[in-house]
Amino acid sequence: MPPKRKSGSESDRPSKKRKSSNTEVVWPQYFHDVRLQLCPLTLLFKAIQLFKVFKALNTVLAFVSSRKHLATSFNTIRASVESLLKRPLDLENVAAIKSLCPELVKFAYVPRNEILVQDALQPSKEPSFQIGDYSSASSERKEDHILILEFMEKSSGKKAENPTQSLTAPPALTPAAMKKLVEKRNEKFSKAVDELITATADGEDPAVLLKAAAREHIPINPSDPTTWPSFEIPSPTNRPSIDSVLSDITGEEWYAQHIVERRTIEAKVGQTGTLDSPLSDTIANALQTSRSISSLYTHQTAALNAINAGKHVIVSTSTASGKSVIYQVPVLQFLEANPHSTAMFVYPTKALAQDQRAALEQLLACCPGLEHLQVKTYDGDTPREARAGIRETASDMLHAAILPFEDGWRTFLKNLKIFAVDELHYYSGALGSHVAQITRRFRRVLAALGNTSAIFVSCSATISRPSAHMQRIFGIDSSDVEVVTEDGAPSGIKDMVIWNAPANDDRPISSISEATNLMKFLMKRGVRVILFCKFRKVCELAMKSLRLELTKEGRLDILERVRSYRGGYSQEDRRRIEHDAFTGHLLGIVATNALELGVDIGVLDGVIMLGFPGSIASFRQQAGRAGRRARDSLAILVAECLPVDQYYVNNPQELFEGKMDDLVVDLDNKILLEAHLQCAAHEMPICDADTEFFGPLMKELCQTRLRVDSDDWYHTHPKFLPYPSKHVFIRGIQEERYTVVDITSLSDRSGGGSMYILEEVEISRALFEIYEGGVFIHQGLTYIIKEISHDSKVAKVVRADINWITAPRDFTNVDAIQTYRIKEIKKSPHLAFYGRIDIQVIVFGYYKIRNNTILDTVSLDSEPWEHETTGFWMDLPAPTLELLRSKNFKPAAAIHSAEHGLLNQFILSDVKTECKAIEKENKLEESARKRPARLIFYDAVGSGGGVCTRAFDNVHELLCKAEQAIGACACDFGCTKCIHSARCKEKNEVSSKLGALLVIRGLLGIDVDPDSIPGQDAEEGHDTIVAPLGVGAMTGVKVERDT
Repeated sequence: MPPKRKSGSESDRPSKKRKSSNTEVVWPQYFHDVRLQLCPLTLLFKAIQLFKVFKALNTVLAFVSSRKHLATSFNTIRASVESLLKRPLDLENVAAIKSLCPELVKFAYVPRNEILVQDALQPSKEPSFQIGDYSSASSERKEDHILILEFMEKSSGKKAENPTQSLTAPPALTPAAMKKLVEKRNEKFSKAVDELITATADGEDPAVLLKAAAREHIPINPSDPTTWPSFEIPSPTNRPSIDSVLSDITGEEWYAQHIVERRTIEAKVGQTGTLDSPLSDTIANALQTSRSISSLYTHQTAALNAINAGKHVIVSTSTASGKSVIYQVPVLQFLEANPHSTAMFVYPTKALAQDQRAALEQLLACCPGLEHLQVKTYDGDTPREARAGIRETASDMLHAAILPFEDGWRTFLKNLKIFAVDELHYYSGALGSHVAQITRRFRRVLAALGNTSAIFVSCSATISRPSAHMQRIFGIDSSDVEVVTEDGAPSGIKDMVIWNAPANDDRPISSISEATNLMKFLMKRGVRVILFCKFRKVCELAMKSLRLELTKEGRLDILERVRSYRGGYSQEDRRRIEHDAFTGHLLGIVATNALELGVDIGVLDGVIMLGFPGSIASFRQQAGRAGRRARDSLAILVAECLPVDQYYVNNPQELFEGKMDDLVVDLDNKILLEAHLQCAAHEMPICDADTEFFGPLMKELCQTRLRVDSDDWYHTHPKFLPYPSKHVFIRGIQEERYTVVDITSLSDRSGGGSMYILEEVEISRALFEIYEGGVFIHQGLTYIIKEISHDSKVAKVVRADINWITAPRDFTNVDAIQTYRIKEIKKSPHLAFYGRIDIQVIVFGYYKIRNNTILDTVSLDSEPWEHETTGFWMDLPAPTLELLRSKNFKPAAAIHSAEHGLLNQFILSDVKTECKAIEKENKLEESARKRPARLIFYDAVGSGGGVCTRAFDNVHELLCKAEQAIGACACDFGCTKCIHSARCKEKNEVSSKLGALLVIRGLLGIDVDPDSIPGQDAEEGHDTIVAPLGVGAMTGVKVERDT
């Protein structure tokens, strides 16, 4: 069968069915360097014999190696080779040799910095496709690349002087060793020719096949647009099917059974419904004109019928099922009946608010009589001078800017007909608990203004119990809520794939490389794809990898259509990326979960998730971003080598069929409730009747925490005035930020230039990302941090083409400082403690890293970052610690896993623990930094606190749930249902399932038979745990009995 051709740089030397090994191999003249008398002179000059070219290259490269030249660029050796050949050296011949011996020959353009790392600190000249033209110099930048020609075979000899250089000549050789190396390479070439000829089918010319393959290996100079080949990217309508793309992937030579699970979700035909009261011609025409909607799906009609009947509604259906129509159409109906009607839409993110604003504007523009209405967002990016005139839409500024100033909104609120909350599943945990109290405050204000007819509408992705969640968020009786879960929208066929790279003992598998290689493969075939990354830094590293690889391949046509998108970017940059995505200009997006929600970024054909996204709900939400227009689509989970990911690799049914956890909203948290009562009392004094909104705990808190007047009205405590809402941070305390400023153009010798703000970085991230000499990555471009002012919180950076990154050397201590409360653990002789906790983060240096290899270790003299918070802790009983050691358990692993076991039982997520790092635990030298045998938990810095108080009050219940979950879990070494946490910053690498069970049973006072516990195999490292010391308590603290 004919060889399988591949596009771009993915081709390899041609492959044919091999002939019998007994057949004598006869070389065609193209490969010879002897018997020249048999070849006419004209033929010799048209196709100089390849073996002669190879031997000349081999001789020169070996000679260069023996003279210890730094690098073998094509220009360096060309003249010497041509003097041996007595004719010019053609690129086509070198490309043919590369095609024939791909493992031996490196023939490609590379950035100059990859040859001499020391040059990397010079200002960059790489074309960056930067968002916006931020300096006059940016348009003049051109990348400086060098054409490298090397033989990459390892050889013995004197070690290179600079082992950190990625592209240097082989070690210096003696004359005898050089001769031996030359002969060995000549033999390799001869063998490669023999293999090609014997594998060539009868009737075909191996020289013709090789020349065809060689065209794929002619280097492309990224600095010279005239050398760029013309590529054609299939349009969205002409791209190949997903099934054929997957078939192509499995046919690639690099494919090694990476796909461990493939599920196909069949296409579904849309089901249309009928409205009880038909839409007016005006609205029907507007839907047809603006969105090509001529009929409504069954879930849309069911929701609209319920709204027209005056019922509240929650719609929980799949992504891209047209849920926004459900709350936008009623607004048009109310406006037709009364032009003074108002509506308020609440979105969890600015991007989603911007997206829906544009969609509603387009719909209104197509409605005669309503086209004059303006729709604007009201969020943190809204200029202060523009806020006064905006009343049409709102984000969750409701808490901070609307309710505190309700007197300026009264006309609007009296006329409010629809209050819609989109992406309701987003509101859970601490944020959801805050929003639940805010909506109760909002409903209370509406009632006071006489508006009891406003309809509450919410839309959500598929969740486990939508009716219960809406009831908890809005405080509305479930009997008044219409629940719509039957999805009538059509959907195309979707393939769901779990991708797991095979184990490699020689080097760690890079999940980033796996994901970006898949992304490149899809984009070359016209598949529009989004790559989801869990962390901002991973997002930038993935973009950097794409930039490098696409540049090397000369696919700048693709590179200019790829962007990264994450938090920290400026408002202008975010809007530009969203616009480019929506209009179809972008072919690929590398994003954090900022685009997990329903922002319409146009037609997406594929989703790649770099690592398990943290929950099954997030996995399904991200997977749902592909196929938003009923076409075939693809979702790929690229598993990392983390225990959580590997659990789902081995248990794929849990991922595809497992039940999603219930969304949690805590309405009984007294600390949180008190905060919102202070806000509510400022909006309007509170009376006893307001328990209708705030529940039975309200009266106790009002009597003890608020100020009461002679008429029994409750008012805000004076310490929270004048604006109590400023003391309540529903998304956590706003951290201080460092501004990262690009000063590259100021470094130009020409003088002049200007600075450009790249982004802002929260201080909690800046600790680990901003330090002098470190590498900062933005849009996949690398910058060197030159100067930091901690007083003004400004970091100045310079563009640099470098082939390494930096990683901080740091540690975090979480220490209990003072005890506020002591509580007995029910039915146990042991105690739990609650109090003040000190967090100390020290970044004492950084590593320079390339390809998972440390190039250099740099020390820093930086001040520690310290913060105080509250939390609780439990000291490990001495007999339990002794048992762990006697059975060869690592106490640190057992404690770490036990902490995760309890964290997995917390109803709220804003709690952290001290995670154990494998670098420390497996360190060959004993660490001087010992940690107490203690389970410790603390309120996340910036979370607003209070969560640990609730956990401490229910510590016995948490321990029992954790013990049951770990003991009953069928996994062997741990999973997300027992001891692994998707939030573990140390990747769950230090863990022990059985050890965790022993720790928790010890705290519960459950007897354990030592003989029933198997001994463990000895592990590397030393014991880093010491017996805990007592923590001083406040005066008068007594042990609380758990009854």
